Amino acid sequence: MSVERILFASSEAYPLIKTGGLADVSSSLPAELSAQGKDVRLILPAYRSVIESDYGPWINRAQVALPGSSHKAEILEGRLPGTDVSTYLLYAPEYFDRNGGPYGDASGQEWPDNAERFAAFCYAIAAIANGAVPEISWRPDVVHCNDWQTGLVPALLADQPNRPATIFTIHNLAYQGLFPLETFKKLELPDHLWSLDGVEFHHQLSFIKGGLVYSDILTTVSPTYAKEITTEHFGCGLDGLLRGKGDRLVGILNGADYSQWDPAQDAHLASSYDPDTLDAKAANKRALQHYFDLPEDPTIPVAGMVARIAHQKGLDLVLASLDEILSRPLQLAVLGSGDKTLEAELLSAREKYPGRIGINIGYKEALSHQIEGGADMFLMPSRYEPCGLNQIYSLRYGTPPIVHNTGGLADTVVDTTAETLSDGTATGFVFHEPTAKALGLAIGRAVDLFHERETWRQVMRTGMAQDFSWRNSAQAYCELYEKARARSV
Repeated sequence: MSVERILFASSEAYPLIKTGGLADVSSSLPAELSAQGKDVRLILPAYRSVIESDYGPWINRAQVALPGSSHKAEILEGRLPGTDVSTYLLYAPEYFDRNGGPYGDASGQEWPDNAERFAAFCYAIAAIANGAVPEISWRPDVVHCNDWQTGLVPALLADQPNRPATIFTIHNLAYQGLFPLETFKKLELPDHLWSLDGVEFHHQLSFIKGGLVYSDILTTVSPTYAKEITTEHFGCGLDGLLRGKGDRLVGILNGADYSQWDPAQDAHLASSYDPDTLDAKAANKRALQHYFDLPEDPTIPVAGMVARIAHQKGLDLVLASLDEILSRPLQLAVLGSGDKTLEAELLSAREKYPGRIGINIGYKEALSHQIEGGADMFLMPSRYEPCGLNQIYSLRYGTPPIVHNTGGLADTVVDTTAETLSDGTATGFVFHEPTAKALGLAIGRAVDLFHERETWRQVMRTGMAQDFSWRNSAQAYCELYEKARARSV
């Protein structure tokens, strides 16, 4: 029996709620699965910002009891905007009706009841998946869970009769959902889950272990990251468990939604362009320089960066290499937020290098598109990067990425060398050690080549010709759904 019905569980999905790449994946992949004929339904928490947005309408479909809560929650149903994907929202005001982000308040502090909040989400997902919500007669063949916020779902379903198959995707192993033993008891989880072979991790409750241990299939978001997390360096203490999964751990590269990310039809840009009209990209560069109060000089390359401000993303490497990289004619345009110390250092650097650095603390979807379209090159010096999407977007926008050789960055960017220029495969600039010196040398190579205009345009066009659409990745997931279903029965 083939898998036709898929419940896709995530804590965020664009455009309803977004803090990072998970939101892009959780909208694009279900949409592509739907386009390929699958009956896929998405489930998210009903955050206040989603309920108060212009998206909807949301229709009350059912009620569901949540352990530890004195109130019944509601299941609302609507559509993921711009798609045919049916979408459920868990409307539990005590957990999700609050100002701030999905995981923390406006100051960046995590919500102290995150364990209770996402355990409630997992209980609701499991109830729908297992047919315990009578008003929803639809039952999935497969539940596809994403990151620690949904990690308890496979654990809750594991010993249920006639259960659906479960797949768990690791988007970033470093975020594990760790909480004290007292929290495990408070959440009314089955006692048998508390063991080294269950959700216990160094005497703590690990949400992500629920997904890793109990899912029929594990995936990560790139082939290289799938290998990296089985090593001590990248495994975050879980490498032994992951090595034991063998062929049940599979890396599938995330795709790009080219209906949203294509310079030929991007409404956020000052000027659209394609490989045959690259001169039109100059208008976007002028607009970007103007926005960041940088000199509007076409001869000075602009390096763009859209990232969470964190050591993982290599912001400290950028700061440490500024004296070297800004000894050349170069401008930086940075969008992001995160670590307050790094944010302050970036703002201080802008004062130190007037007219050289533009910074926007926060996130603006339109501006992220404008940086991709207006920058000449794109920085992604991440210490590790499970997949990364911005380097894929950069390729399509003819903005050659400068990346550390890790995870999905290694799987998507071909370093520019004499050999790859000769055979026409060069798409960006790759450095192999996560150091300021290595980053500075890579940026130097990019700046030097920028002034060789025809060669630079060759690299731009090669990148723009790459196809990282969701079609192939969605087909790979469909094959895994079949394998998961076979293993679950």
